[in-house]
Amino acid sequence: MSRRTTINDVAAAAGVSVATVSKAVNGRYGIAPETIARVLKVVEELGYESSLVASSMRSRRTGVIGVLVADFEPFSAEILKGVGAELRDTHYDLLAYAGSRQVEGPGWERRSLQRLSGTLIDGAIMVTPTVVSASADIPIVAIDPHTGRADLPTVESDSFGGAREATQYLIELGHTRIGFIGGRADLRSAALRDAGYRRALADAGIPFDPSLVQSGTYQQETAREPALALLRSPRRPTAVFAANDLSGIAILSAATELGLDVPGDLSVIGFDDIPEASQMTPPLSTIHQPMQSLGATAARMVVALMAGETPETTHILLPTRLVPRATTAPPRAGR
Repeated sequence: MSRRTTINDVAAAAGVSVATVSKAVNGRYGIAPETIARVLKVVEELGYESSLVASSMRSRRTGVIGVLVADFEPFSAEILKGVGAELRDTHYDLLAYAGSRQVEGPGWERRSLQRLSGTLIDGAIMVTPTVVSASADIPIVAIDPHTGRADLPTVESDSFGGAREATQYLIELGHTRIGFIGGRADLRSAALRDAGYRRALADAGIPFDPSLVQSGTYQQETAREPALALLRSPRRPTAVFAANDLSGIAILSAATELGLDVPGDLSVIGFDDIPEASQMTPPLSTIHQPMQSLGATAARMVVALMAGETPETTHILLPTRLVPRATTAPPRAGR
């Protein structure tokens, strides 16, 4: 029985390091074109099949779907669970790729697609992309995109409807001074949740008060100061709607720091229903968005596109639902 060719064999035959072989077959930068050509020639001659790229040189297919996320935070983790579950019984494999706009700069998604497409992946799912590009020569589906585009299939939850329902719920409990901590200003979902909050106030005849609104970034760490500012204001709100659960958790922490009782002194509701929300003390009321279903839906769509099928629609909107827990209650008398 013949021994399988290894990456070490390729490196020795090509006269380069193992790291150089890895860069060449994965389409990374930093090596000369002639070196790439020499390595790929050896790869083909030796039949190096342990690499996805080497096997795809013959079939022109890798059988891999890439998922690009901007950090492995709770939202992205739930999306990946949904994608993985949907692909489990298919012949496709999953490659998760995490990038960072802060570290790699604007446009990291586009650059990542250029590196991965045609070498490692046959299709891509992009989670919350701030720069969506359909220029790559592979099918792409965006989840919760920066902005809607007719030429790029998208899947998202009903951010506007969910935010409106969260705010209406607080109003129905008797709250009229309702604060809001928003999400990242450059994301479509953040704008829609802000609009849903304002619509619910308007529908109830409650004037919009800009002093009750603070900007956030969807991150727990960066939501702390806005939460403290909101809760320290002279006319502190009796309830706060957070644009996502991580911001809601930051509000709960700020309330504890200031000695406020939740929900006695302050009601808090988030958005997402990440696993951590139900594990808080007290458990966080929230708007459930079907994150795993978002991932599964996007996976089905990209598989269909890879098969050459034309989707019935290029934009899928999934419903949200209210999940009342222990952080929301009617305001205390006199507040």
